[in-house]
Amino acid sequence: MAELPELADDRALLGRTSTAERVADILRTRIAEGYFPPGTRLSEDSIGGALGVSRNTLREAFRLLTHERLLTHRLNRGVFVRVLTVEDVEDIYRTRRLVECAVVRGLDARPYALDAVAGAVTAGRKASRADNWKGVSTANIHFHRELVALAGSERTDELMRSVLAELRLAFHVVDDPQHLHEPYLTRNAQLLGTLEAGRHDEAEAQLAGYLDDSRRQLVEVYGSRVAANDPQTG
Repeated sequence: MAELPELADDRALLGRTSTAERVADILRTRIAEGYFPPGTRLSEDSIGGALGVSRNTLREAFRLLTHERLLTHRLNRGVFVRVLTVEDVEDIYRTRRLVECAVVRGLDARPYALDAVAGAVTAGRKASRADNWKGVSTANIHFHRELVALAGSERTDELMRSVLAELRLAFHVVDDPQHLHEPYLTRNAQLLGTLEAGRHDEAEAQLAGYLDDSRRQLVEVYGSRVAANDPQTG
């Protein structure tokens, strides 16, 4: 990992107020995009040089992302992007079910701005037509992020940002992303329609079943991949 030209392009995002939090934001995004796949060792020299930040700033960013369970420190070996266990995936879905269903259950009769949720549905369909399954995955993550944003809670938004970023670590090692993501294009549109109709109880039931099905499917696929490759887990 001697040269990181793509990461160097992110340098402008730091502006004049370079902070560990901003570096962590950049690295979190790159990890979520799969630029640094699970199991990748992160080089302080390469990343620090690409972003033009000090070693201390970078280490603080690594610490923040380790706290978010996106990175892991291995004694005498360095910092690596985490490889999730099947148990991690199960726990992520338990958290998602608790939070996302609670958000939908808490909606009342007031009209809610669903434009961002609808935009994620449109983006997913557009990506699927282009056979861009990485884009479909991203649109699906945005769908659930915007769904949680209906609660109007910065704390919940922050929690789900971390949970969904961690989930993508599992998505990046799946061999057939189309098989994984395609069924949820229709289910996202159905859930949006139920919300637009104001049927929140029905929407909560749809979402609960949706998440249970997604969990079972991902655990089956991911568990098979873990068994086949026996990766080091963090």
